[in-house]
Amino acid sequence: MCDGLSVSQLALKDLNIPIDTYFASEIDKNCIKATQYNFPNTIQIGNVKNVDGYALGKIDLISCGSSCQNLSIMNSSGRLGLDGEKSSIFYECVRVLNEVKVNNPDCLFIFENVQMPDRDKKIFTELLGVEPININSSSLGPANRNRLYFTNIKSVMIPDNDGVALFDIIENGFVNRNRANAVLTKNIPFTKNGLIRYLTKSLGQVVFHDKEFAELPKKEKLKIIENMNNDEVKSLFRLFTLNELEQLQNLPKGYVSDVLKPTACIKSIGNAFDKNVIKHILSFAELK
Repeated sequence: MCDGLSVSQLALKDLNIPIDTYFASEIDKNCIKATQYNFPNTIQIGNVKNVDGYALGKIDLISCGSSCQNLSIMNSSGRLGLDGEKSSIFYECVRVLNEVKVNNPDCLFIFENVQMPDRDKKIFTELLGVEPININSSSLGPANRNRLYFTNIKSVMIPDNDGVALFDIIENGFVNRNRANAVLTKNIPFTKNGLIRYLTKSLGQVVFHDKEFAELPKKEKLKIIENMNNDEVKSLFRLFTLNELEQLQNLPKGYVSDVLKPTACIKSIGNAFDKNVIKHILSFAELK
């Protein structure tokens, strides 16, 4: 449900867990295009609002990454939580899960979402019947992406840091942190104001061309660029390549960038699961 780039399917493949039938409930045309390119046997079943869980038959596993826009603690202005138009889709996902459980009460599930206010977290916990596991993707890759995972898969442990740092995936240039800020559906613009936004608010992620500049304290960077024009500032840094963005989510190179245009690629990656985290959780499941 809310399948996105079908990262759960990719994680199952990595674990050599055979898939008999994979249903994908997704409405984003670009995500569907990337999924069908990588997994042409996927059965697309449309908007989760129209899915009849009873009709799906015996389902062994459900993964769900319902919309976070109204839940995110970063959206402090006018946050509506689960009452919001987008994030309320969670209730439809729970409906389908409960309908599926009629045919298979032991169906496993993983529901992923952002850090959220206690009110909304309590609703997730009550309706799904499990407490969330807090896993930051930085434990399994180069991105700092703190998420909640609600799952009935037993004995899931918090992963140890695997040592993969941000500089390990950079094609060229220099970075000023070991882990990237969370991938956003819209990265910072490639402008002077974009770099200022990165330095002052730690939003988005950039790569610097000069090692000495990259290692300067934030205040000194801001002082240097204060009197520079836009083109001069742009000569100091670059944005991530599409392949680097894929690796931030632990996706294979070309998984999305070979299929979608750049803007659609960035958006879909920003909304996707981190593959290594889903793979880690699924490694505790009894699936054959």
